[in-house]
Amino acid sequence: MNLKVRLIIMNFLEFAVWGAYLTCMGNYLANAGMGAQISWFYAIQGIVSIFMPTLIGIVADKWIQPQRLLGICHLLAGIFMFCLCYIGYTTGYGNEIQDKGLFITIYTLSVAFYMPTLGLANTTAFTLLKNHGLSTVTDFPPIRVFGTIGFILTMWFVNCAALDDGGFSFTIAQNDFKFQYTYMQFFVSGLVSIILFLYAYSLPQCPIEKKPAQTISQRFGLDAFKLFKTKRMALFFIFSALLGMSLQVTNGYAGPFITSFKASADPLVANSFAANNATLLTSISQVSEALCILMIPFFMKRYGIKIVMLIAMAAWVLRFGFFGIGNPTMPGVLFFILSCIVYGVAFDFYNVSGAIFVDQECDPSIKASAQGLFILMTNGLGATIGTLSAGAVINHFCTNTNGYLIGNWQACWFIFAAYALAVFIAFSLVFKPGKKAATK
Repeated sequence: MNLKVRLIIMNFLEFAVWGAYLTCMGNYLANAGMGAQISWFYAIQGIVSIFMPTLIGIVADKWIQPQRLLGICHLLAGIFMFCLCYIGYTTGYGNEIQDKGLFITIYTLSVAFYMPTLGLANTTAFTLLKNHGLSTVTDFPPIRVFGTIGFILTMWFVNCAALDDGGFSFTIAQNDFKFQYTYMQFFVSGLVSIILFLYAYSLPQCPIEKKPAQTISQRFGLDAFKLFKTKRMALFFIFSALLGMSLQVTNGYAGPFITSFKASADPLVANSFAANNATLLTSISQVSEALCILMIPFFMKRYGIKIVMLIAMAAWVLRFGFFGIGNPTMPGVLFFILSCIVYGVAFDFYNVSGAIFVDQECDPSIKASAQGLFILMTNGLGATIGTLSAGAVINHFCTNTNGYLIGNWQACWFIFAAYALAVFIAFSLVFKPGKKAATK
């Protein structure tokens, strides 16, 4: 099979795992009596990203080939997802989970093994592309776009799939037993993880480079942190963390926000397509992401990392601002759609181009560790602080009522937009990229 096709399948499955629950988990948590803890579930992804991607990256750099380690991590993540589904099943739909500590612990273990796979998938793809004489700048983005397609398709599946007394069905009509509201989203995620575990062992070898005698710091993979000695790289990682604070806000709260309109006293609002299909509506974000990935080679080559990052920051301002303006009926729903469209730019121009930039700037001996460090700063420190801060803001303005988060959502979205604008201004003033890295 053609190498690009094989990497396309890997990326498709990698993000399909995440798409099954990432944007709709908040709806299930609210139904299971954990609406006030939504921010913590998304923060956990950030907390484990502070150390797990770096540690797993060290293992990939020094002991286990990245494609094999990718499979092992997905096996463990998938098993824990099945455990979450089982707890939800035994609890019953609409009932409050009694042992919340156990549920959170199992969820933590699952994401602890999933989050490092984002870096491992990048390392595997970059290594194989280079080993076959291909370019990471021009050949990787079209491959990565299929990861977004996988994310989208599982979002659509859990939005429309329902399992109730009438059996299994697909619908966009109102149905409380859609997977986007139930524990079945975890089953879908776990199943795809197991499939990727099996597939990863069919991928070509990514030989570990033999290295000369190493210092203690090098043995433990801490050499990636020496990148902070370079002012340009230090600023890049710091602003990656600041921008990462925006990353999980809409993943965690866009669904509960849009779904909260189902509690409206106005039947036109409560029965609107948007209010009853939040996961499907927000999947426009991932469609936009898939298209925007294809723009990255041009923008990276033409404008360099600073302009690309600034475009991403400006897009985050619009992402939050449009949510603050919109509502689920016409014409307000158009602002929801616009928010989803600009998300593609906000995510891709920061996440994918950042990974390419790190790959180009680092020595081959620390590439996996450096990718882990990038994820640590974005999905780790940044996402953790950002999600918990967003949760504090939302819990201040909104309350969990009958499974819905009700309150002054507009104030919340405008606060988030103001933060993104402040980061945009600061980055434009202090980051000096020098020569365009993407032209290497």
